[in-house]
Amino acid sequence: MQATAYTYDPATRTGQVLLDDGTPVPFDAPAFDAGRLRLLRPGQRVRIETEGTGEALRITLITLQTF
Repeated sequence: MQATAYTYDPATRTGQVLLDDGTPVPFDAPAFDAGRLRLLRPGQRVRIETEGTGEALRITLITLQTF
């Protein structure tokens, strides 16, 4: 799934992405670390892997979108 980086806190390695329908979804440090990223800037396109649905939707991996 693709999304757009919305917020990112480098101190905690947490933030939010916006799904293409505008829904914000938070991610935690383990999801950020799993993608081996060093930095994330708002507006970057990212690829995410998730589990759960609805209110239980959780990001398990976040990486940069490559073409």
